[in-house]
Amino acid sequence: MKPGRFTYHAPRSVDEALAVLGQHAGDAKVLAGGQSLVPLLNFRVAEPGHLVDVNRLPGLSEPVRTATGWHVPALVRQRAVERSAALTGAFPLLGRALHEVAHPQIRNRGTLCGSLAHADAAAELPAVVTALDGRLRIASPRGERTVAAADFFVFHLTTALEDDELLLGVDLDDLPAGTTTSFHEFAGRRGDFALAAVAGQATRDTRGVVTRCRLVAAGVAGTPLRLRAAEDVLLGARLDDSALAAATRAAAREARPTGDVHASAGYRRDLVGTLTRRVLADIAAAVPTEELTHA
Repeated sequence: MKPGRFTYHAPRSVDEALAVLGQHAGDAKVLAGGQSLVPLLNFRVAEPGHLVDVNRLPGLSEPVRTATGWHVPALVRQRAVERSAALTGAFPLLGRALHEVAHPQIRNRGTLCGSLAHADAAAELPAVVTALDGRLRIASPRGERTVAAADFFVFHLTTALEDDELLLGVDLDDLPAGTTTSFHEFAGRRGDFALAAVAGQATRDTRGVVTRCRLVAAGVAGTPLRLRAAEDVLLGARLDDSALAAATRAAAREARPTGDVHASAGYRRDLVGTLTRRVLADIAAAVPTEELTHA
């Protein structure tokens, strides 16, 4: 199939892009990597009157080191993040999750921020950025604002972006000392959307006690689902078998999946518990033994 008719715009600056979005608010779509948008256009699920190609905007193609972490601008390709030793070294969770995103051909064009703006609740990157407490920089004709990832995702394919706003990038803070991360998903075939996924991070003190924890599930709610009850189980505890079992049960109870032709709601709920257990087992195993000897 082919897309419907639209007017193509290729702005050369952020201000020009915002002017087009403001002029055609509600009838314009932003094109970056296009790996989600173009299929929607071809199937005429989306039929905007205006397509705003932002690939020519300057200063949005390279990650930037900040005083507190990294800024990943809107045009940084997923494959570039995956291949960046600096970014995957600072955020191993990103590298591990990106390896599961579709296929290399898709990641070569798809952008990290494009996946966030698309806001597919089954996608890996919204859950990962939520687990990393990311903050999204947004521009509009009224100025710039920053929105926490936890507030950015409103519902499936729906975000806090207004019709005349442009996502400029995402800020990720350096992880605290003693933090370990992991990511697990389960899909029918490699590259398919996962039936469920879990991204996690935990920070422990020198006694091995969890002082900070983030667990986020994908594919089981309308947005990335923060598994807060499972986190509460782990705070103040060591990651022993008892804690992992309790967190697994709590995670499964928190999942709010619906069933479809691929899996029942009950199967997805149990899968969240299993994936949570695997994530936490990875995190527990990654702690140097000497950090656990100061009981």
